[in-house]
Amino acid sequence: MSKKRILSGMRPSGKLHLGNFFGALDSWVKLQDEYECFYFAADWHALTSEYENTEMIKESITDMFLDWLSAGIDPDKSTIFIQSKIPEHAELHVLLSMITPLSWLERNPTYKEQQQELTNKDISTYGFLGYPVLQAADIIIYKAHKVPVGIDQVPHLELTREIARRFNFLYKETFPLPEPILTETPKLLGIDGRKMSKTYNNAIYLSDTPEVIREKTDQMFTDPQRARKSDPGDPKICNVFSFHKLFSPPEEVSEISHSCQSARIGCVDCKKKMASRVITFLSPLQIKREYFLTHVERVEEIIETGIKKAQGIARETMNEVREAIGI
Repeated sequence: MSKKRILSGMRPSGKLHLGNFFGALDSWVKLQDEYECFYFAADWHALTSEYENTEMIKESITDMFLDWLSAGIDPDKSTIFIQSKIPEHAELHVLLSMITPLSWLERNPTYKEQQQELTNKDISTYGFLGYPVLQAADIIIYKAHKVPVGIDQVPHLELTREIARRFNFLYKETFPLPEPILTETPKLLGIDGRKMSKTYNNAIYLSDTPEVIREKTDQMFTDPQRARKSDPGDPKICNVFSFHKLFSPPEEVSEISHSCQSARIGCVDCKKKMASRVITFLSPLQIKREYFLTHVERVEEIIETGIKKAQGIARETMNEVREAIGI
C-alpha cells in the first residue's frame, strides 16, 4: 500500500529559531517515516509582505534549507523544493482565483490580524488578500491527503478544502480534500516573554553559537515577583522554566521546580543550567549544518532533484485540470 502524501511549506525569512523547530520542523521530521512528504520554500508567499525586499527572500532560502537538513529532513524520504521554480503553482492559482468568492477571502481571520500586526508594511494588496488561493494551489496541485497544521491554522486548511470542493463540483472530481494533521506546538516564548519572532529580535536560532545562546538566556525574563535569590519563585509563570520543560530531563525539571519554589536556586543559576541544555540539544544539529555548509553542491543537488520530482507531479495535475475545465 502506497503512503499517503503530505504537503507543507515555510516562508524563507532567514535562519530558523527554536519556535520554528518546535512549531513545525520537529513534526515534519517525525512524519517522514509514515508519509510521502513534500516540503517547500514558499518564496512567493514571502513576497506578500516582503515585496520590497526580495534580496532577503533569495538569501534566506539557502539558510532555511540548511536548517531543515540539519534538523533531520531526509532527502531520501522527503521531496524538498522551491515554490517559484514550479510555475504550475501560479497557473493553478489563477484558475482557482476565478472560482473563489471574494467573501471567502475577506473572512479569513489572518487577513485582518496581519494588517493590524504588520503596520510597518503596506499589505493592502491583491496578493495578500488572495494568498489563501495560492496556498490552496500549493496543496492540491500535489493531491496532498494531509497537511500538518496547528489548531489555529485549521480555518486556513478548511478554505483550501472549500476551494477544492468547489472545483470538483463545477468541473470534475479532480482533487482529494486534504485533511489536517494536528500538531502539538509547545508554548515557547522569546527571551523578552513575547512570541518568539525574528521581527521582535527575541529569538534563539538553531545556528546560534554557545556564546550567543548564553548571552541571550542571561537576558531572559523570569518570575517578575522574584526580586532576590532568597524570594520563593513560581515556575509556572517563568519563561526559563518553560524552556527547562522542553530541554531538561524530567528529574531535573522536577528538581528545579522545587528548588525555585523553596528559593534554593537563583535565577542566574537556573538560566545557566537551561543554556547548557539548549546548547547540548543544538550541538548535533549544528554539526550537520556545518557539514552541509561546506558541501553546498550537495544541497544544490538535493534541491534540484526535489524540483524535478515536484514539477513532474504538478505537470500531470495541470493536464487533468485543463482537461476538466475544458481549456
